[in-house]
Parts: sequence; structure tokens; C-alpha cells
Amino acid sequence: MRNRISINSTIATISSSNITMAATSIAQTGNIADENSRLAAQEIQDYLQSRLADTSGPPSFRSLHIIDLTPSFSSSLADRQEVAKKINEACTTVGFFYITGHGIPKSICDEVFKLCDRFFNELPQSSKDAIHIKNSDQFRGYEPASYSSANDFTTKETKEAFNWGYEYGLDPTGGDGKYVELDGTSAGGKNQWPNESEIPGFYKGIADYYGKILQLCKHLFRLFALSLSLPEDYFDPLVTHPGGIARLIKYRPSSNPKPLSALNEEEEIGLGAHSDYECFTLLLQDETPGLEVLSPDGKWVSAEPVEGGIVVNVADFLMRWTNGLYKSTIHRVVNRTAKTRYSVPLFFSINYDETIETLPSCVSEENPSKYPPITAGRYVLDRLAMTVPGKY
Repeated sequence: MRNRISINSTIATISSSNITMAATSIAQTGNIADENSRLAAQEIQDYLQSRLADTSGPPSFRSLHIIDLTPSFSSSLADRQEVAKKINEACTTVGFFYITGHGIPKSICDEVFKLCDRFFNELPQSSKDAIHIKNSDQFRGYEPASYSSANDFTTKETKEAFNWGYEYGLDPTGGDGKYVELDGTSAGGKNQWPNESEIPGFYKGIADYYGKILQLCKHLFRLFALSLSLPEDYFDPLVTHPGGIARLIKYRPSSNPKPLSALNEEEEIGLGAHSDYECFTLLLQDETPGLEVLSPDGKWVSAEPVEGGIVVNVADFLMRWTNGLYKSTIHRVVNRTAKTRYSVPLFFSINYDETIETLPSCVSEENPSKYPPITAGRYVLDRLAMTVPGKY
């Protein structure tokens, strides 16, 4: 897959003294923002259904951009801005792209896939059931196949998952001591971990990977700021105790393998059509394909694994924050092969207790804000509530 990035426009940096931070305290707009979050969650679900039914758009993409992050670690602002331009094009056209040169060692990525295999295939079922997500009010722990559904029209999803979220022990910085959960009030420490004696080294392996990917997310957010004509450190105060839900996911082999081009009305949906909830997602996937992205003309485009690459996609919260400038694109997972597929996504959010308004660089007199303020954690919680009816 070739790199097809070309942006000619120059992204100017706005001085932080000339803008007002979009994030405001929950105390100022809390009740209104929480209600807005609930309405926003329902609106996006309605949009999902209408978008899947619409095939009238132009075929705007048939492949994803590949962006080498190596220059973004340079001390040269010009180098970092050049990478940011490429991110801007990818986010305004497709909403998905691959990153290479991200700095996460292959050994750490390989180890997390070994943990997937050990957790799903070696840990006794009774031990997995003991940390079932039904025991968690924050959607953490083991999720068996068919327990949740990404939308109202996929009746059965074949994936299994293990879910966890941010905690201080996983953050290389140690955190700022102010982390709160999705509801905006509960303190951290809500993860359910398997017994160390049954799966030795599991927590350490998770911590090694999570710490690296968390730091990469913060680095990417600086590039997102540059890509949006904001100061490079614009988002820094909003990710001091960030939301970071991660998952190990197992997609079982297909019982009737067929290529994407073949008509198959009995498709075994691993993860139904959906858009992600937070700011953006980083997805580590093994060599088995399965991720498919919906083009505006209603065709599914396979996001084939790229060696050494990580998939990045814009999520709904960032789409709203940018006033719709950045695309949160519908996607799904269908394992069409005879092999098991593993993936490890991290859904990155700003601090859950932050309330945001549209970014200042994304509004003008000619283009006013389309979206009211929402609270980060409440919005995600309301979206999660729709995947497991009756849970919240």
C-alpha cells in the first residue's frame, strides 16, 4: 500500500494568548452538558443507522494514508508541522490512517499478542467469568461473545474481549492524582485483573504496552493541535489524567471464509458497524485482516494490516470538537479467514471530568458551532450504555 499524502496548504500556529481554551469546568455547565451528552449519544446512534442506509456519496477513498511519525520527534517545529499537515488531510478526508515510525518496540507489541493468546485460550473459563464485565459499573473485565452489540441491528457479535482503563500504575508519569471515572465522580482503581498466579506476567505485559501507547497518544494529541492551527501544547492541560479504555479482542476464525468482494448474507460479524466514542483510537492488529472502513458510497474498504504500523482513527468526540471538520468514520470487523484474529485498541480521551465547546480554530461567523457543550466521561458512558441494554 503506497503513501498517497499530499497537502499544499500551510497550517499556521495560533498564539495561545489569542484564543480561549475550549475546555470549561463542569461546575459552570455541568447539568446542561450532561444532558447534552445524553442527547448527543442518541443522535450519533441515529446517524449511524441513516449512514449505513445511504449509498449516494462519492467513492472518496479506497485505501488509507500511511504517515511516518519519525519527523514528528524532531526538535524542528517545521518537521512536526509537516507531519501535522499529513494528519490534517487524513482526518478531513477519511478519518483513518496508519502510523509507522511511532517508536513502540516490536518486542512489546509481540508480547501483548502473546498475552491475548494466553488470556483467551489458557485461562480457565471460570477465572474469566469471575471478572465478567457485568460485575463492573465501568465496563471493565471479561466480555464473552454476544454480550454486547455495537448497534441495534447486529444481533450477534462473535468477538471476545478483555477491557481495562486508566490507572496510575499503568501511567509512566504516575498521574496527577485527580483521575475520575466515566461518571465524573468515582475515583480510579475500577479494573478487574485476572489472578496473577494463573497467568503470570499478565499485568506487567499490559503495563509495558499501555504505558508506551499512552505516551504515544499524548504525542499524537500535540500533532493534532498543530494540524488544527492550535498551539502545540493546547491539549496538554486536558490530558493530565486522561481516559484510556483499552481492550484485548479475539475474533474467532470464520466457519465459511469468503473474501470481502464476495456476497455473503450470512457474514459472521466480529464487531458490528459503529464509530468510536472518544477523541481518537490507536489500534494494534495482528497479521490477520478484518478491519473494514465504510466509504461514502456505502462500500466497505479493507484496512489490511501494515507491517510495523498502528491504525489511528478519529472518534466522535473529536469530530464534534472540530465542528465536523475531522471525520469519524463508520467501521466494523469481519474475520473472513480461517485464522484467529487478535487486536488491541486503545480509545483515548481527554480527562473525563472536562466539559468542552467547539475548538476556536473550527468556528467563525460564517461557520458557527454546530454542537453544544458536552462532558467527556458522561458522553462515553452514555454511548456504552447503548451497547449493553439495561446495564447502566
